[in-house]
Amino acid sequence: MKTAFITGGTKGIGKSVGKRLLEEEWDIILTYFSDEEIAKDLQTNLQSLYPKSKIEVLRIDCGDLNSINIIENYLIKNNIYLDAILFNAGATDRSVFSEISVENWQRVFDVNVNFPTFLLQKIMSRLKNESSITFTGSLMGFHPHSLSLSYGVTKAAVHALVKNLVKVFSTQKIRINAVAPGFVDTEWQKAKPKEQKISINKKIALERFCEPSELADAYWFLINNSYINGEILVVDGGYVMS
Repeated sequence: MKTAFITGGTKGIGKSVGKRLLEEEWDIILTYFSDEEIAKDLQTNLQSLYPKSKIEVLRIDCGDLNSINIIENYLIKNNIYLDAILFNAGATDRSVFSEISVENWQRVFDVNVNFPTFLLQKIMSRLKNESSITFTGSLMGFHPHSLSLSYGVTKAAVHALVKNLVKVFSTQKIRINAVAPGFVDTEWQKAKPKEQKISINKKIALERFCEPSELADAYWFLINNSYINGEILVVDGGYVMS
């Protein structure tokens, strides 16, 4: 049985990818930040649907680099070696430029860039040879937005991190890739006003948001394909072409 570790795995994209891996009879470990009730309910529901798989949830603050030790100790204690790791947890700050605080800027960098970097450093020995590392990038890493400056900058850094880590893990034949989603119909996007969603759809060639299951297939493709390495797979429905 193969095992995947997914940060931010109990909601949205992470949850959808976790379900996709369970369909392939993987074991999964999902992290969550604050909503323990949702995480435990998801664990119970998924376990009933996929009784052959092991499903664990860990409460982890990806903005606290000390949490890296919690993950390392968990993997060692349970003698777990990973076939895949997915960095999906993310943070943003929509403050206008003149009001961005050092603390908020630093937290977005810690969650989106520093945490995955130093977690990988810590658990290199827990990644199996020929395993895969997949990041969640973003269209905003390519196309700047008037708000969320720190988010766009960190996602551009994530894309660069993917390219630069390829050589680091080459001796283990570990592949590093990222999915850069456009607009995905997750809980967060569902909260957008109807008028705003209509305006966004007009800029997408397919005229709709991506379904989480469609995006999960893109992650599965990168995890499962044994030759794709160092790539940023854009899944935006033709946003930049319209």
